[in-house]
Amino acid sequence: MPRIPLVADDPGGLLDATRRSLGRVPNLYATLANGPQALAGYLAMRDALTEGVLSARVREQLALLIAQENACTYCVSAHTLRGSKMGFSADELVGTRKASDADPHVAALLHLTRELVRTRGRVGDDALAEARAAGVTDAELAEVVAHIALNTLSNYFNHLAEPELDFPEVAA
Repeated sequence: MPRIPLVADDPGGLLDATRRSLGRVPNLYATLANGPQALAGYLAMRDALTEGVLSARVREQLALLIAQENACTYCVSAHTLRGSKMGFSADELVGTRKASDADPHVAALLHLTRELVRTRGRVGDDALAEARAAGVTDAELAEVVAHIALNTLSNYFNHLAEPELDFPEVAA
């Protein structure tokens, strides 16, 4: 049972914007709308990162991996469904959750992301050197940390609010 209710009204048109963007309003967004500025900040950061150097595919992988690391079943479920709609195979989705990918550059991004989450940002010099050796750029490093912040926000809010799962369940 949800611990924070869904918002029925639309503070500042944020839920309408979400519906236009995603085709629907996931319960996460309708619950986060209890704090309109929290939802506005989340959406602004999400939208800004779509203009970054990381591809939509990599952004989706980061979201899935971060949800897995944060044990967020809601987001693992949502990003597994989204990833499958983007063309990821079942094996690729499982691999992403384990920080692996056939592309060495993407694998390096995933591995570094997992290390950043697990160490709360305090990765060792060796982990950073491995990422740089795989061609990870400074811009990518900055965006990876931003994606960790964005996705951790949604993961932690889901842990707090426990919105009803509106995706096929995939346990984290």
